[in-house]
Amino acid sequence: MNFHFYKLSSSLCLKSINNRISIWPVTLQHRFPILRYTTSNNSNNIDICKRNVILELEKRRMVNEFTSPDIINLVKKPTTIYCGVDPTAPSLHLGNLLTLMGLLHFNIFGHSTIALIGGATGLIGDPSGRNTERQPMSVTNIEHNVTALNLQLRHIFNNGIMYASRRGFVLDNQLDNFLIMNNLEWFHKMTALEMLNNIGRYLRVGQMLMKDSVKLRMENEGGISFSEFSYQLLQAYDFWYLYNNHQCRIQLGGSDQWGNITAGIDLINKKKNRDLTNVEDNLGDAFGITIPLLLTSTGEKFGKSTGNAIWLNENMTSVYEFYQYFMKVADTDVEKYLRIFTLLSFEEITQIIKTHMESPEKHYAQEMLASETTELVHGLQGLQRAQLATNVLFGAPIKNMSGRDIIDAFANDSKRLITIKRNDILNCSIDRVAVVAGACKSRSEANKLIKSGGLYLNSEQIRALAKFFIGFILVHDEFLTLRI
Repeated sequence: MNFHFYKLSSSLCLKSINNRISIWPVTLQHRFPILRYTTSNNSNNIDICKRNVILELEKRRMVNEFTSPDIINLVKKPTTIYCGVDPTAPSLHLGNLLTLMGLLHFNIFGHSTIALIGGATGLIGDPSGRNTERQPMSVTNIEHNVTALNLQLRHIFNNGIMYASRRGFVLDNQLDNFLIMNNLEWFHKMTALEMLNNIGRYLRVGQMLMKDSVKLRMENEGGISFSEFSYQLLQAYDFWYLYNNHQCRIQLGGSDQWGNITAGIDLINKKKNRDLTNVEDNLGDAFGITIPLLLTSTGEKFGKSTGNAIWLNENMTSVYEFYQYFMKVADTDVEKYLRIFTLLSFEEITQIIKTHMESPEKHYAQEMLASETTELVHGLQGLQRAQLATNVLFGAPIKNMSGRDIIDAFANDSKRLITIKRNDILNCSIDRVAVVAGACKSRSEANKLIKSGGLYLNSEQIRALAKFFIGFILVHDEFLTLRI
């Protein structure tokens, strides 16, 4: 017989496969029951055209600032908005999810939405929010990341629309109003002379120097390169191109994008007076709106460069890790996260917090937050896998669980999968198995745990050393768990 072996942090779970044994290491926190969802109540089931998306975002405290209050009147009718992301990694992260939530709100309110991948700007690097210059990326890496982000954006928006529908929003072909573009489409054929003539002549160096992203870098010893200094020209042209060719009148971004957004509006205002000679072609004013940045408890920005990224790709951050991140959110932040990362109504959020405060130790609000956000990003199946993994890892009885479901719950979880030879644990004592699996550093440590009652095999406490006879302890003849 062949099998898999999971280390479930303090648990080990084993399942047969080709004479190889695979181990998952994790960190034990708490155990929570699997949630079974039904469709939300009808609190959101109203004509969303009668609601104003800007006012909704403000109520959720998702608006940092906008360029003109006239944007509130603009969105009373369907319009087009875009948000950009540079392909600096093969996955988006939690910081990106906040702006994507803004885009999703616009979409479910009936507006056309564009997600713009910076296949061109990614080669330069945005200086916003950085003290040092980005390391240049190869064209091959950029192309790989563009492809990955394209697939990921479609996946997340598809999950987001289905999530909104299950939460009572009445939607009508919202995915038809969602477009993914790549700015390399218009920049790859633009010459340097064309850029200087079509973009550079309209932007004043004095204004460019006043942008926060530039001023902060100019104050540093390393300064700023001409390439990164010119980044705002490229992003400004993105806005003009989408305004001129896709009737896009709003750009959305994080608060660190304010300078780039206003540069785009300035370019639009100058170019449309010269280039749009037909009155009907003049769409009117362009607008910008920014969303507060998602910061850590120490005030750091979430992201790849700061080393604290929670990725939206389950191959980089497993669905279990994603779910557990939200389970660990502090009580002081959980209500804010429910507002910005879910589509729950304010009445639902208020009730969740009220229930939570009655017994904070049960982490009810965090459980709801983790479930809602995981479903939104990874879909219902992703949520179910995350909840099953949580149950297995935290000591729930496993005899009634499907072995195949447990295996699937840890699919693509490379951080928790270690492969060892089958013969390395056959007929071994439990203390040695714990060491081979990485649950304990030494056999003496494992023995101490056994003597103190701190080691569990298939959720049952081990009281004495015993040989590891696979055929007698496999659950469903397929897997086992070892928990410390």
